Amino acid sequence: MTTTGAIAEVGARGAPEGPWWWARRRSLVLDVVLGLLSALECAAEGVGFAHQVGAPGALGLVLGVPIGASLVLRRRWPIAVVLVAIAITPAEMGLLLGIVGLYTLAASDVPRRLTVVLAGASVVGTFIVVFVRFDQDLAEDGYRPGTWLVTFFAVLMSLGVSAPPVLTGLYVGARRRLVESLRERADGLERELSLLAERAEERAVWARNEERTRIAREMHDVVAHRVSLMVVHAAALQAVALKDPEKASKNAGLVGDMGRQALTELREMLGVLRTSSGEALVGPSAAAGPRRLAEVAAAASARVSVAGAGGVPVGDDGRMGDGPCLDGLEDLVGQSRAAGMVVELCVEGEERRYGARVERTAYRVVQEALTNVHKHAPGAKAIVRLAHREGEVALQVENGPSEGGAADAGLPSGGNGLVGMRERVSALGGVFVSGATDAGGFRVSAVIPEGGGVRA
Repeated sequence: MTTTGAIAEVGARGAPEGPWWWARRRSLVLDVVLGLLSALECAAEGVGFAHQVGAPGALGLVLGVPIGASLVLRRRWPIAVVLVAIAITPAEMGLLLGIVGLYTLAASDVPRRLTVVLAGASVVGTFIVVFVRFDQDLAEDGYRPGTWLVTFFAVLMSLGVSAPPVLTGLYVGARRRLVESLRERADGLERELSLLAERAEERAVWARNEERTRIAREMHDVVAHRVSLMVVHAAALQAVALKDPEKASKNAGLVGDMGRQALTELREMLGVLRTSSGEALVGPSAAAGPRRLAEVAAAASARVSVAGAGGVPVGDDGRMGDGPCLDGLEDLVGQSRAAGMVVELCVEGEERRYGARVERTAYRVVQEALTNVHKHAPGAKAIVRLAHREGEVALQVENGPSEGGAADAGLPSGGNGLVGMRERVSALGGVFVSGATDAGGFRVSAVIPEGGGVRA
């Protein structure tokens, strides 16, 4: 009919350890012992009842043993056990069967209304049997007490036999369900904490990868352009060393300046990567290191790229040193011209100041595009277009086909330039497009919204 709270608890946690419906082997042993005791009790009481009604004592023995042994089924069918106990109440049999049956019924998952009905039936049956038996016994002794005394004694006996096991069973069942609820809640919290730990680990891995990508992008943007120009100047120096010593000397000076600038920037970046306040980057310092590295890279690039043009990089908060800005484009283009590239700079619209991230991203796009022209299209003519529009700034760097007679500088390419430009522009909500032109050249275009607003 139903299962007890103990069986439900085991079923929730897994397969029971004991045979059949028993949760544990000791539960099986307990029920078998109780069944044997109940069978002996019912057999003895059955023989006495059979003699009272004039039946053979063997009949009472035969009926009492299976009735008492039914207590073994109390965990599987508690309702049936209680019904059997109620049915044999008139025979004054099964005291142990009734007490243990009511306890098991109250502790099980049987609906409380059914428990109340069966407990009430047991109380009523016991009351009637005790009332009649007590009145007959007193009458045989020639004593006639008042009805109220017999009633009081019958009520006391019926409640004394039925109420304690029912109340105890209700308490044990409620406590068992509470423990199971707490256990399920603890298991749920443990699973939730495990999921949170896994998500935190995933976020940490993602953050580390993001910081590594940002560090690599900053180092690429700051150093790759300058090293590329060094290689171009070195190739030009080799070509004119004997023909034009004066130009060779000028190119050698440019190569030396750019090399010193690149070494300074690398030294600052590597210093931030190695230590932070004299200690290794561990724990909180590790999270601050990449941010500090990006600031160093931006500041170093700003000093080198803008100093020649006299531009002063201004950030969103008005402070200097937040990175290169659009004022340094003329100097950037001049460096490529000094390396022998024919570059034209066209500016459209009214010039104005943007947020530091917008100007830095625009500068980096032009810088990387010119570096790609040096690498992949030596001798080609390039046009840099800058347009100030309403609420956005547009950039385009387009180069023609490489001249057939131009010497290849032999610059290596890691294939990360276009990827870095796209990531920078997309991070600001802009649009980046690149591809080959019909004339055999290459075009890089970017549109970046103002984002941080216009600064006068």
